[in-house]
Amino acid sequence: MKYDCVIIGAGLSGLAAGIRLARAGKKVCICERHAIIGGMNSYYMREGLLLETGLHAMTNFAPHSAPESHPLPCLLHKLDISYDELAPRPQNFSLVSFPGISLHFDNKFNTFKSEISKHFPHQIDGFTKLIKVLDNYREIKIQHKFHSARKVISHFITDPLLEDMLLCPLMFYGSTTEDDMDFTQFTIMFKAIFEQGLFRPAKGIKGLLDLLRNKFTGNGGELRLSTNIIKVETADCTVQGVHTSNGEFIETHTVLSSAGAPETSEMCRGAFKSEPASLAFMEVLVIPRGEPDFSKLPTVTFFCRDRGFGYRPPLRPADLTSGVICFPDNFSFSENDYVPPRMVRTTVLANPHHWFKLPFAEYQQAKSEITRKIISVTEEVTGLEGLTDSAAIIDCFTPKTIERFTGRTNGAVLGSPEATRTGQTSIKNLFLCGTDQGFLGITGSLFSGISIAELNLL
Repeated sequence: MKYDCVIIGAGLSGLAAGIRLARAGKKVCICERHAIIGGMNSYYMREGLLLETGLHAMTNFAPHSAPESHPLPCLLHKLDISYDELAPRPQNFSLVSFPGISLHFDNKFNTFKSEISKHFPHQIDGFTKLIKVLDNYREIKIQHKFHSARKVISHFITDPLLEDMLLCPLMFYGSTTEDDMDFTQFTIMFKAIFEQGLFRPAKGIKGLLDLLRNKFTGNGGELRLSTNIIKVETADCTVQGVHTSNGEFIETHTVLSSAGAPETSEMCRGAFKSEPASLAFMEVLVIPRGEPDFSKLPTVTFFCRDRGFGYRPPLRPADLTSGVICFPDNFSFSENDYVPPRMVRTTVLANPHHWFKLPFAEYQQAKSEITRKIISVTEEVTGLEGLTDSAAIIDCFTPKTIERFTGRTNGAVLGSPEATRTGQTSIKNLFLCGTDQGFLGITGSLFSGISIAELNLL
């Protein structure tokens, strides 16, 4: 059988692309090297509990009444998913926390504007002008060139502290550029986080993945799990098919890879150049014994403990000066929803090269030491005490863990700073989607798969 398209990877972008192509009548096969789908946004079992990876929150919240021009209804329409099937549950409130000042935000943009006016009255006029620029900017245009977000923002915001506080959440959720951000991506993430807001699917990441899988297979798509693509066969810069690790050759007219640009290039014997990214993260989750009350704490806190915010690979194993803290059960859930186990998750920047060079025993020791330090920072930022002593479960992911389970070089979950916006490569029928295409986060990954499928394959 010869497929119209083989998709490498059943992460969110691969699944979304598969649904879009299958709905258009294409013969599509998704090959996933793991036994479960989801890629960087998946789940695992630990001591009888279902624990999620990747998902802090989804962006671009919209109420049921929102028009289809809004990103979330538009996305759901293209995936043939109803609003009630996704059932978005909004955040309670979140925080951008820097020394001596915190900005609250929720899913009503006026809340955030009021916070800016309250804490930065001398900047409100410039902030209002910046909003007008963002409102008139066509960020969904794929062909945008890179422009420094800091350079654009500085025309309107003259206080470096406010500039850093605006950038901190957007960088952690969607920047592959050290100490800066592509202005197009800044616009996308500003609207997604501050103007529209955060939510969780009612059934969590597993429920979302089950929904996507059923939409794909229900439209005739074929999903092959535990199928590792090791080589893309080409002739005269044209894809002929793919080879699996078990020796099978699958013929296809096109290949759409969500495996990452460097990883896909390696499958093609270096047919196109792509440098691996070096921005990577560590995450620690703590599940306490009993049922402590976290309900009055922010859903998500984007924090910086220094006056100046830096977003770059740290020289040390992990950067403890800034990060993201999430309480996954602090959303407005309804009866019969999947409510995650009560926990706190903390994510910080990490140095991937440090973790990969350590021998096993030293790696385990360093992992334990940094985990303790990250928990201490979490206690400092949130005001919680005794997290380690009260913990029933403590788990930690380093860049090495992330590379092992996702295949992403250096564990770089946000992808390459050199985004391939159109998804096109030097091989005419091989395309890229996912983080290395440039749309980031859960919502961005879904849009990436759809956009590249529509642009190049339909």
